[in-house]
Amino acid sequence: MGITVRIATWNELGAAARQVREAVFIVEQRVPLDMEWDGLDDTCVQALATDETGRAVGTGRLLHDGRIGRMAVVADCRGRGVGRALLEALIAEARRRGIAETVLSAQTQARMFYEKSGFTAAGDEFIEAGIPHVTMKLALA
Repeated sequence: MGITVRIATWNELGAAARQVREAVFIVEQRVPLDMEWDGLDDTCVQALATDETGRAVGTGRLLHDGRIGRMAVVADCRGRGVGRALLEALIAEARRRGIAETVLSAQTQARMFYEKSGFTAAGDEFIEAGIPHVTMKLALA
């Protein structure tokens, strides 16, 4: 699967990113609308993964403070390197911006995915939107 990841603003990527997030978080995982649409997207750097046909298949975002969030890959593309490509692009962008550490709230079922990229758990499991999560950190400096 040929994946392309683009880093840009919400204005540029938001329509496609919204489709991915609605499919994954709102429909599949039943995250409440008010939790998903938190009003921060305009202030974040967005990452969008597309396949060889140009279809949006994954997304994520980087906040100014180094937090990575809203990582989502459509169901039929999981396990094909989309999430890894998105995460690598967001980490590279954080480094480019001089951010010393990235932090994210990983769904516990995805913990090993993040550990393979060097993230380590920091703290106890917690529930967000009815889904178990764990805070994970990666030093970039």
